[in-house]
Amino acid sequence: MINIQSINLIELVMAHRLISSLLLIVCLISLRHFWVIVVRTRAKKKRVDKRYLISNIKNLINVTLFVLLLSIWITEIQNFALSIAAFAVAIVLATREFIQCIIGFFYIMSTRPFRIADWIQVDGNAGEVAAVDWIKTTVLEVDLKRYQYTGKTLYIPNNKLITSSIKNLNFLRRYVTHHFTITRDEDVNPYLIIDSLVETAKQQCADFYDVATRYNQIIERRLDVKISGPEPQIEVSTSEIGHTEIRCTIFCPTDRAIEIEQKITAAFMSLWFAEFTKHEQIKV
Repeated sequence: MINIQSINLIELVMAHRLISSLLLIVCLISLRHFWVIVVRTRAKKKRVDKRYLISNIKNLINVTLFVLLLSIWITEIQNFALSIAAFAVAIVLATREFIQCIIGFFYIMSTRPFRIADWIQVDGNAGEVAAVDWIKTTVLEVDLKRYQYTGKTLYIPNNKLITSSIKNLNFLRRYVTHHFTITRDEDVNPYLIIDSLVETAKQQCADFYDVATRYNQIIERRLDVKISGPEPQIEVSTSEIGHTEIRCTIFCPTDRAIEIEQKITAAFMSLWFAEFTKHEQIKV
């Protein structure tokens, strides 16, 4: 009979959780308040310090209240926790890329691999950094062969900047170590014209030679490496099919690289055809 009554009482309590919880809270808080008053009254009469006992009473009642409330609402709490966990997992899976982009933003801000207006290269895409926000980095694409803007805008997700290597090309904005190759057949000995071609290259670089020297030194100190320049370098080699290759390296202003390349190429063609003409006349 007692077991049946106990079961009915438990079922009644579980069926009316909200009312039972309110009654439990009122009863325990009232009991705590009454108990604290009794202890304080006796402590005053005996003129002893019972604050530690009052603190223990409050803590005991609070823990008891928490345990009882937890036992009443345990089923709902479990269901709610499972729902929250499933919802949280779904949210994380759905927004994983965005979360990675935000983490990438903090990575960029903390490590500072580049700044706004720097030239960078990521996965073969190069350009000038125009803006950085929480999700993406906006880059104005630059053609590294001609050092000119292509007019295209690249939007690179910030998470890409964590997993990919970032090349900072900022020093290319002013001066560049420009390489180009001129290929001709083997009818003319290139060493007959190489000295004249070197002089032509030096003349083309003469007006900015002092500035290029200082800028070259600044880059070398900053990177702690030796780079080509400021003297132009011209080397002779052959291609796989036996043609003559003139490999030129010049350290020059970025906006003049193509112009100087064209002038050196024009000088080479004039020298080459002059020697070719002499060679043909000798044959005749």
